[in-house]
Amino acid sequence: MQMQTLKFVKKEVPYWTTGSVSTPAGTVYTVSTEWTRADYWGMIRSRTGAYRMNHAVTPGLYAVGGPSKVSDVFVTANYKLTFDILRRALKGMNAWILVLDTKCINVWCAAGKGTFGADELIKRIADAKLDTLVSHRRIILPQLGAVGVNASVVQKKTGFRVAFGPVQARDIPAYVQAGHTKTKEMSAITFSMLDRLVLTPMEINPAMKKFPWVAGGILLIFGLQPQGLLFKQAWFNGLPFLVLALLAVFAGALATPVLLPFVPFRSFAVKGWIVGVLSMFLAMHFFRPIGMRDPILLSVAYLLFPALSSYIALQFTGSTTFTGMSGVKKELKIGIPLYIGAAGVSLVLIVLFKLKEWGIV
Repeated sequence: MQMQTLKFVKKEVPYWTTGSVSTPAGTVYTVSTEWTRADYWGMIRSRTGAYRMNHAVTPGLYAVGGPSKVSDVFVTANYKLTFDILRRALKGMNAWILVLDTKCINVWCAAGKGTFGADELIKRIADAKLDTLVSHRRIILPQLGAVGVNASVVQKKTGFRVAFGPVQARDIPAYVQAGHTKTKEMSAITFSMLDRLVLTPMEINPAMKKFPWVAGGILLIFGLQPQGLLFKQAWFNGLPFLVLALLAVFAGALATPVLLPFVPFRSFAVKGWIVGVLSMFLAMHFFRPIGMRDPILLSVAYLLFPALSSYIALQFTGSTTFTGMSGVKKELKIGIPLYIGAAGVSLVLIVLFKLKEWGIV
C-alpha cells in the first residue's frame, strides 16, 4: 500500500499585524497603526500601475489596540490603501475594523458599483458574530459609502444601527471624542488640486499602455506608399500626429483633472474636449514643427485628438466625487456615439488624404 505524504501549508501572517486576539468568530489579527516602507511602496505602486488590483486585504474582522465589547466598529473596503489610511487614523485607539469584500476597490467607487453595499455588510456582520463581540449595536461607515448602503435594511436584518462617520479618516479621533458627532467640516467633501494630481497616474498609465498601438497605426498610415512601406515618410509625416496623440493623452489624463474646477461645464466629456481643443490650438500655432498646413490633416487633428482627450477625461469620473453613477451613464450614452462618429469621419478624411497624396484624386 502506497503511503501518502500530507503537506501542511503555513498560513502567511500579514506584515502589518502585531499579534492576534480570540473572538467568538475565531482568531482575529491585531493590526499596526504605523506604516512601514512596504506600506508606502505599496501605495506608490497601486497609484501608478496595474498592481492596484492586487493591493488587497482579506475581508473580515481585524482589531486595533486592545478592543473590548464597548469598542467602536469601523467598516471599510478591502482595497489596502483605504484600509491602511483607516488603521493609521486609529492610532492610540481601541477599535474593531470590519473589512468588506469590495473586489479591491475603494469605498467611493465600490459604493457606486454596489460591492460596498448592504448585502455584503450584512454578511460580514454575521460572519464576524458581531452581536456577541460588542455590547452596543452601532457600526460606523465612511460617509462616502452612504450611496451604496441602505441603513434601514442593515438595521432590520442585523440589529446594528449604521452611523456614517467623517469624510476624512483623520477626523475619526475627534469624531469619537465628540460623542460620535460630526462637525460641518467633517461632512464636507473636498477634492483639492493635489488630491486630483495624485490620482492622475492611474489615468495616464492605462492610456500610455495603448499608445504604442496608436503610434504604430499612425506610422503605418503615413509610411504606406504605392511602392511599399517607407520608413522616412512614416517618420517625418507621422511625427506631428504622434506628438499630437501624446498631447491628447496628457490633455485628457493630466491637464483636465488638474484644472477640473476651472474648465467650464459640468460634463467631464465636455471639459476634456475643451482642454483638448486648446492643447491642439497651442501646439499648432506656437510650435511650428508640429503645425500641419494640409487642410485635410488639420481637420483630422482638430476632430480626432480633442475627442480622444474627451474620452480619456471621461474615465476620471470614477475617481471623483464630482458626479454620480447616473451622470456617468448619461455622459457615456451621449459621448460614445460622438467618439465613434469622430473616429469614422477622421478615417474617411485620412483615406481621402492618402488618395490625394498618391495622385489618385
